[in-house]
Amino acid sequence: MDNKLDILIFGAHADDAEIGMGGTIAKHTAAGYRVGICDLTEAEMSSNGTVELRRQEAADASAVLGLSMRSNLRLPDRGLQPSREQIDAIVTEIRRWQPRIVFAPYWVDRHPDHIACSKLIEEAVFNAKLRNYLPGLPAAQVDQLFYYFINDMENVSLIVDVTSTYEAKRNALRAYRSQFDLRASDNSVETPLTSGYLERVEARDYLLGQSRGWSYAEGFAIKKPHGVSLF
Repeated sequence: MDNKLDILIFGAHADDAEIGMGGTIAKHTAAGYRVGICDLTEAEMSSNGTVELRRQEAADASAVLGLSMRSNLRLPDRGLQPSREQIDAIVTEIRRWQPRIVFAPYWVDRHPDHIACSKLIEEAVFNAKLRNYLPGLPAAQVDQLFYYFINDMENVSLIVDVTSTYEAKRNALRAYRSQFDLRASDNSVETPLTSGYLERVEARDYLLGQSRGWSYAEGFAIKKPHGVSLF
């Protein structure tokens, strides 16, 4: 069986990818693309939920989105840094799945882990193509690295119409009840995520879609020009 992926998305925590591009993921899996998510940490520093619960929520969200695979590198939450060890772990994941396209969080965000994740993925994508770097694994050439938005959005380079798959995005995000619903547990505490966060995400996607006459859209940034044959 071919283990290669068309698209591999990295996030610092489970739910990052769903916030930024859940509709785009669902649109591509529905079209038959093989899409996977790799979460770098188990979000063990989260104020709400447990590692075990977050694993189950991620599995539930993955089923909603139709992912071909989901993995977790178990790097330290609030401890992401551009170390050789962490970069090697990500390079290994890229080479394992040989994706054509990789997504990472946008490089500007109010959460330091999202910024650190973005930098790590950029380093790993570059190193993954070097055949003399970790020579025991076949090199992987990624065609394009896209950046998705979690909290802060600027310099949008590309937008995707996700009107047809927006309900899947809603359902995937609802799977993370421990993070977004203050009523999820008697031990839950109020955080920015429990204070209308999902409503703000939907409003953002709605406004971005309206800029093109669509109901909902998700935005992305790129650093390397994205080539097309025809317009």
